[in-house]
Amino acid sequence: MSAARPEPAAGPSGPGTVVLELGPGAGALILMTPAELDGAEIEVSRLDGPEAGHRTHSKVRPRHVSGGTVHAAVYPDLPPGEYAVLGPAGQPVASVTVAGGAAATAKWPAGKVQTG
Repeated sequence: MSAARPEPAAGPSGPGTVVLELGPGAGALILMTPAELDGAEIEVSRLDGPEAGHRTHSKVRPRHVSGGTVHAAVYPDLPPGEYAVLGPAGQPVASVTVAGGAAATAKWPAGKVQTG
């Protein structure tokens, strides 16, 4: 049995490097975060429908945009519905509605920076 290798750290994304396929059954979430969360894996959990409780995660990365750099986690291909953004201990820190055919944007709440 071989030892698991750690994943290499992803660098900043360049312009146009995130592609989102949006449609009636698929939306996306862009979670804006403070720079202190760079590299953190943040989970979101479905709150409604048959997939309630299903979780997915994304890594916060620097995103180069016109006018500067922002930090964000991007969750592509999410079924439309209500989602909770989960903090470091799995507690909800925000909620967001994802609609089919659209990319929702949410902001990490002030004072909720996770440390591990």
